[in-house]
Amino acid sequence: MKRSEINAALRRASDTLERCHWSLPEWGHWTATEFASRPEAANYLRAHQLGWDVTDFGSSRFAECGLVLFCLRNGIVGLDGERTYAEKLLFVEEGQLTPTHRHAAKMEDIINRAGGDLVIEFAAADADGNATKDDVTVPVDGLPRTLAAWEPLVLAPGQSVTIRTGLYHRFYGRKGRGPVLVGEVSQVNDDKSDNFFLEPIGRFAAIEEDEPPLRPLWNEGGG
Repeated sequence: MKRSEINAALRRASDTLERCHWSLPEWGHWTATEFASRPEAANYLRAHQLGWDVTDFGSSRFAECGLVLFCLRNGIVGLDGERTYAEKLLFVEEGQLTPTHRHAAKMEDIINRAGGDLVIEFAAADADGNATKDDVTVPVDGLPRTLAAWEPLVLAPGQSVTIRTGLYHRFYGRKGRGPVLVGEVSQVNDDKSDNFFLEPIGRFAAIEEDEPPLRPLWNEGGG
């Protein structure tokens, strides 16, 4: 991705936060210069995968296949005394797909915090990691809902779904309803090792620096 494209996505995310009356911690507004001037804090944030992330999943088509995330709190897997939970904000545009993936370690709640409608589709996985055609049952606001494989589940603002470990899922904003501010509450999150995609995603290329960064990303290699 170009840095200008990342910056534009971050500005849209900030607009969504302002429109929905959500606030970030102080370090969520740091510039790259402020980040560099606080090395101890910056090292903590990176180690815990906290802060902004922008990705096109290697698609080079961010508007159609991409995601902006902000990780608010997170532990480190296997380290005593760390948080055992995580919380994120996800900024999902209309029709913008997060590709099909599952987690081997993490169970999560996905919450439509505000904005438009979030559409999520699910499929069970067999022992070899292949998607099956079996029905799936997911708790929607705590109550069981049975869906056919890949049947769209539409979450309006305020609704949530629990995604159990190993369940394939993909999601996007419902067209015509505007961007969606999504919350994620989960077990400890590790984006480096616990995202298993059903189909191969593109190679993450280096960011093309066509303008200065608006905000530092916790993992610059994820652009």
